[in-house]
Amino acid sequence: MEISIVKAGPDQLKPKPADESNLGFGDIFTDHMFLMNYESAKGWFNPRVEPYSKISIEPAAMAIHYGQEIFEGLKAYHGDNGGISLFRPRDNYDRFNRSARRMCMPEVDIDLAITGTAELILLDREWIPKSPGTSLYIRPTMIATEPHLGVRPAKEYLFFVIIGPVGAYYKEGLNPVKIYVEDFYVRAARGGTGEAKTAGNYAASLFAAEEAKAKGFTQVLWLDAAEHKYVEEVGTMNMFFVIDDTVITSPLGGSVLAGITRDSAIQLVRDWGMKFEERALSIDEVISAAQDGRLKEAFGTGTAAVISPVGQITYKGKDHIVAGGKMGEISQRLYDEITAIQYGKKKDPHGWVIHID
Repeated sequence: MEISIVKAGPDQLKPKPADESNLGFGDIFTDHMFLMNYESAKGWFNPRVEPYSKISIEPAAMAIHYGQEIFEGLKAYHGDNGGISLFRPRDNYDRFNRSARRMCMPEVDIDLAITGTAELILLDREWIPKSPGTSLYIRPTMIATEPHLGVRPAKEYLFFVIIGPVGAYYKEGLNPVKIYVEDFYVRAARGGTGEAKTAGNYAASLFAAEEAKAKGFTQVLWLDAAEHKYVEEVGTMNMFFVIDDTVITSPLGGSVLAGITRDSAIQLVRDWGMKFEERALSIDEVISAAQDGRLKEAFGTGTAAVISPVGQITYKGKDHIVAGGKMGEISQRLYDEITAIQYGKKKDPHGWVIHID
């Protein structure tokens, strides 16, 4: 399908941020967006880039009533050579389609989605920040738009992509964050939708996250829903622990999101010949290792933060300091390596980067 492009007029253009050191995350959006529509009788149609604007949907749109909504998160970067690149976009859109299947929504053509995303970025290329640690965040989304009250998969959908310049996701930046281990509320259970990037998972996490925030914590570390025993993930990141000389992360058992940065970190750790285990890890084992000094590091991985070191884990009212409250050697190395590949400072041996200009 040919993608039509309608450029924003002078009166529709927004002022660009003057201070790239104060971008924040998720509040600024560019002048255009990419959209296409779906109807069960005709499939996807009308792919287009048009001026960023409000979306009009029926009050009876099924996304509002029954939660058929999925999204992704990826980034575009200004390279050292002035070019523009994307990091693992095909993997993001492949995960988007897995989420779509789980939520009974239509899959998108990955090549078309990447092409439309690239067209959007190139049209708004002047919005891509150039300061260290900044990037252009990309949010593909699909919602059910059919107006119908009745529990079944919708027959009409809207897919759209919006983009915006961002800085650090957490206000701490690369400084270690404090996380609270939640042992009552659950984010997701095996057999549910935890492995899909769907809005309901995040809504389910908000109450506990707000309670943790009020206590001074950055994020919640979720445990498994069945026994409240095994570590799963943090609300916006997959988690890794370095116990003795082994890097450990939880397996993907249906309730943990298959993170793209998680996969990148695993690949690099293996490339470097480090001991690595993907296995069920109990919170008791983590706390025991913290108490006897064997927990060398803990860190989260995700598109937004890339690598976020953990300096404190609080469980059942007790604080456990990790890595002396500083960023550990492995988390620093992973951050440096992944961002160097993303910005084109180092070779990309795994073919993760796609250059669009």
